[in-house]
Amino acid sequence: MTLLDRLTRITTVLPRGTAFVGVGTALLGGANYVHLAAAGHSLSVDDLASFSVLWTIVASLGLGLFFPIEQEVTRVVAARVVAGDGALPVLRRGAALAGGLLAAVLLPLVLFADPIADLFFHSDRSLLVALGGAFAALACAHLTRGMLAGLGRFEAYGFQLGLDGLLRIVLSVGLALAGVTSVFAFAAVMTVAPLVSVLATLAPVRRGAAPGPPAGWGELIEHLGLLVGSTLLAQVLVNVAVISTKLIASQDSALVAALLSALVVARVPVFVFGAFQAALLAGLSTARAEGDTPGYRRLLLRACSVTAGLGLSFGLVTATLGPVLLPVLFGAPDVLGPVDFGWLGLGTTLFLLATVLGQALLTSGAARQQLLAWITGTGVLLVVTLSPLPLRPRVEIAYALGALTVVVVMLLVIRARVGYGAVHSSE
Repeated sequence: MTLLDRLTRITTVLPRGTAFVGVGTALLGGANYVHLAAAGHSLSVDDLASFSVLWTIVASLGLGLFFPIEQEVTRVVAARVVAGDGALPVLRRGAALAGGLLAAVLLPLVLFADPIADLFFHSDRSLLVALGGAFAALACAHLTRGMLAGLGRFEAYGFQLGLDGLLRIVLSVGLALAGVTSVFAFAAVMTVAPLVSVLATLAPVRRGAAPGPPAGWGELIEHLGLLVGSTLLAQVLVNVAVISTKLIASQDSALVAALLSALVVARVPVFVFGAFQAALLAGLSTARAEGDTPGYRRLLLRACSVTAGLGLSFGLVTATLGPVLLPVLFGAPDVLGPVDFGWLGLGTTLFLLATVLGQALLTSGAARQQLLAWITGTGVLLVVTLSPLPLRPRVEIAYALGALTVVVVMLLVIRARVGYGAVHSSE
């Protein structure tokens, strides 16, 4: 069965409107590449290194903190839709949670502004403002996306993603064509684009947020701490190569910038997977709420099949073409080869499988075991990162082995809780 056949099969069991999410994700994913390329061809090596670290922190810490709110809001709202209850109380609780997490992450940026700027951004404090703005934009975006996914309004969900991506393309290309060399200007795109896209999709959120029974805090926060921990560790695992290289070899700006560009190329399947990640969570949550165990198992197996095929196929392509395209497309230093891309591609495939399996653990009530899996994988990553191997292969192998560990632990848990053998036999 071809990869296209597998993609077709999985879309038949995902909620209606998933295709809109796919289009929006494609635009947003492509926008990240355009944004990085525009910055790479406009900024100095040192400024590009600072931008690379900021981009990585937003993609790891920001997503790690606020994506769990989207997941929980999606899960609770989807269950309310099945029960016929209104979702407005969930929106209010979710907004309070997002605001609290945002305040918690902004406070250290204010209190420790100088040390953070010195360590990561060559003492440029303006990038702390850009970082705080990007966090605020993510808080708003993930809250509204959680509502839209839970309500099944994937057309609006996809529109928000697509508009975000389109604005990033227009703004970053406009800056590059205008000859702008300010790293803050390129960083500010990560605030402006998502905020505008949120404002453009507030209407369907308000229309879908009908009054309903009060939402207890327990509905949203029962597993939120576990989810935040899991998502943070997941994002550390997939992004830490850039940050650890910056910390270990702080003067090697060329390697830091090249690693970010290479990781972004290797993670193209992550952006593609986002096309059905929200729909997958909503589909699993709905099947769970309806007691449709066979449908739940089929959806999980097909998601794993598509993910593995997508990751491995693209990994082979990037290992072959990545070293040639990286300097041309992103203006990145030419310091990485096929083996580097091979390790990064393998790590990405395993990371995607872990993400799919994590959705199953979340919807089957195993959030604690999900966190344990990410803790174990992060431990392996740290051990390899601190090993005496040469720096470049060390951080790449750490990524792959850490992700492999997470997959193995999750499979063991799922085999016991969901019944992987039963899933396979049902096909």
